[in-house]
Amino acid sequence: MRFFIIFYLFLNSLNTDVVIQWHESVSLSWTDFRGSVESNTDAVAVTASGITFSFSVKELNDEYVSFEVKANAHFYPDKSWYNKEKGNDHILAHEQLHFDITELHVRKLRYEVSKLEISQNIKIELRHLHDAINFDLAQMQHAYDSQTENSINYEQQLLWSEHIKKELKKYRTFRSQ
Repeated sequence: MRFFIIFYLFLNSLNTDVVIQWHESVSLSWTDFRGSVESNTDAVAVTASGITFSFSVKELNDEYVSFEVKANAHFYPDKSWYNKEKGNDHILAHEQLHFDITELHVRKLRYEVSKLEISQNIKIELRHLHDAINFDLAQMQHAYDSQTENSINYEQQLLWSEHIKKELKKYRTFRSQ
């Protein structure tokens, strides 16, 4: 029993990164932002989110016969932070939309993967697709912050919120479960 407890503690110490997987019925709260507030910045909050992606390929007689892909939108609490004196519901909604944009790109990735057929180039195609989606994600995140002026422009914030809501609905078949 003592060996089991020590082994369990050792395994838990290897995985210290806490993640929150995107789900349509769960919204971020300020308690999810656990990182250290960065100094020398005008930012009120920072959302660290990204796409986790993996695939496996089944081979038979030196030929690829099938593949499986996993992709998820994750939020990283220990790398996300906010200024407690300046954080409010409007800014939290802005940060939530960053996470929603990540989920949108996971859905787009799953959609693009659904159109792929098995080939001897499938690994290259999957890596290329993942890279392209990550590039598009970074571009959209930057455009979102730029156009909303990091949530200061309420009108643009509302337009972005409606746009992302429509896009998520458009790709609802590929949503995270």
